[in-house]
Amino acid sequence: MKKILLLAAIMLSPIIATHAADSIYDLPLKDIDGKATSLKPEQGKVILIVNVASHCGYTPQYAALEATYKKYQDQGLVICGFPCNQFGSQEPGTDADIKQFCTATYNVTFPMFDKLEVNGTNRAPLYVLLAGKESPFPGNIHWNFTKFLIGRDGKIINRFDSKVKPDSAELTKAVEAALAAK
Repeated sequence: MKKILLLAAIMLSPIIATHAADSIYDLPLKDIDGKATSLKPEQGKVILIVNVASHCGYTPQYAALEATYKKYQDQGLVICGFPCNQFGSQEPGTDADIKQFCTATYNVTFPMFDKLEVNGTNRAPLYVLLAGKESPFPGNIHWNFTKFLIGRDGKIINRFDSKVKPDSAELTKAVEAALAAK
């Protein structure tokens, strides 16, 4: 009987482990300095997650992202930048290079994270949750600066493609509605 219970526990452990990280706050991440972290400190806030790149036609969106962060930070918005080099190799540098570029060029103060993959077999667990089969907005990320708006409850509210600017009426309205929801 003990062997059967042990075998069952071994077989179920991957299933249990998968469900343990169902919350966006529990996924393991690394910040831009390589330190282990998660989105747990952002729990209860509205989060705008953006896959970013330093050498992209959309790179100037950093300025609007920072302005949006400053404007709504005190109301509970946090913007989280996730560098990605999967689109035209437009984020080739190291995390240190990316951090230097973002702070020197755009005065970025919102949290930045370790470079990751948003598509393919090495898709980061965060992006499996955001864009995988179980997401309310499934499908591959098509380019840099795709944005996901997460509510205070940790649920995905909306997905915005690269062309939607952070200070656009569409995104501003969604952010303000998410901030107003308690």
